[in-house]
Amino acid sequence: MAKRAWQRMLSGRRLDLLDPTPVDIEIEDIAHGLAFVARWNGQTRGDWAYTVAEHSLLVEEILTRLDPGTHPRWQLAALLHDAPEYVIGDMISPVKAALGREYQDMDARIAAAVHRRFGLPAVIPAPVRAQIKRADRISARLEAVGIAGFTPAEAERLFPLPRGISTDGLSLRLRPPAETRAAFLARFEALMARLDG
Repeated sequence: MAKRAWQRMLSGRRLDLLDPTPVDIEIEDIAHGLAFVARWNGQTRGDWAYTVAEHSLLVEEILTRLDPGTHPRWQLAALLHDAPEYVIGDMISPVKAALGREYQDMDARIAAAVHRRFGLPAVIPAPVRAQIKRADRISARLEAVGIAGFTPAEAERLFPLPRGISTDGLSLRLRPPAETRAAFLARFEALMARLDG
């Protein structure tokens, strides 16, 4: 018998984490989950956790600032770049590396199901992935110094910025999960409207 690892969602959907299908993916579940998952294992300053949903909004903003002509499809890919974490949580990179291939494969399967659910290619093209990763690294740099307790020198060593890029004009938001969830859903709806329009 095949293994299964089911997660029941607030929407009533049941997602098999080992064999996810697009029909079991709902944006409300993603937004809710990501609005309650803390980045940096919760080791951040402030009265509210800095969540994956907030991080995702920032990464999409950075991607768009880096290339204002980015197609809404790839803006949506940036917003959803950490979507699997709504069910598997956020882990710091050294832990992900230690867990190895099985974790990476599960993440990739969930990401592919999310992408297909919202009209994106199952695997995002490599050049787009590289741009999203660049925006992700810029966000990590800002977060490291702004709320995660890293000194500027530590952050420079661990999260170097690409040449000619700065974090000026970018800010971190710490707010109640319900507000973050609403902001994530609003941005998703705006991008979907641009894709449909």
